[in-house]
Amino acid sequence: MPVIRSSEAKTHEIHGARFVSYATPLTGSKELCAWRGEFPAGITAPAHTVNREEILHLLIGELLVTLDGRTERITAGDTVIVNPGTTLGVENPTDHTAVSWVTTSVGLEAELADGTRIVPPWAN
Repeated sequence: MPVIRSSEAKTHEIHGARFVSYATPLTGSKELCAWRGEFPAGITAPAHTVNREEILHLLIGELLVTLDGRTERITAGDTVIVNPGTTLGVENPTDHTAVSWVTTSVGLEAELADGTRIVPPWAN
């Protein structure tokens, strides 16, 4: 039975945000990936278009989430569904770190506005 202890989670940092990876093929998951996202106060992550559906559930704090140009303020307890092909932007306009839980299917990739492709290790 695969059990991933918090002490075994892998931490990745990109664009000022931290992603703490729990479920990936490397930890025994066959279809899904799951991680904790940490967005420091004042961060604006670059917009990116995803190729897989992502479910983002905000655990702590609040964020401004932009999907295809439409921005919504979300607060702890809210969930955002990001469909494949959607351009996603995340901003933390507050003075405190926001924490989310994200789930997606194995194989997530993202493309930045300049065409750069990202294959995040926490989702593959």
